[in-house]
Amino acid sequence: MPLSEYEQRVLDQLERDLGADPQLGRAMKRRPKSRSRIALGVVGVVIGLGVVVIGVVTQMMWLGIVGFAIMIAAALWALLGAPDSKGAAKTKGGAAKSGPVKAQPSKKSFMQRMEERYDRRRENGDF
Repeated sequence: MPLSEYEQRVLDQLERDLGADPQLGRAMKRRPKSRSRIALGVVGVVIGLGVVVIGVVTQMMWLGIVGFAIMIAAALWALLGAPDSKGAAKTKGGAAKSGPVKAQPSKKSFMQRMEERYDRRRENGDF
């Protein structure tokens, strides 16, 4: 079922607004974190939890606070640290290059691409 004129205009406006949002653009360009960084963060959280438990058992409030701080620091280090740089190749100038060159995106609108995708799924019986 095709979109009405009003719905098409609203969708076009949403596409423009999403493309103009710099914060969304930065969030979408982030690379995944390395597995080793996540694993070390989990180990740090477990160690911090152990320190909290020891602090509770020994009734040392300051030790529980230190354990909690270790947990928070490990989690933040793992989640907010530098992204995985495996895919980035170095150029002669030392700047990172974004892997293989991708083909230029087609000049079709979002709705045209979605309609083509829908048609392909319907033809292949992927519903």
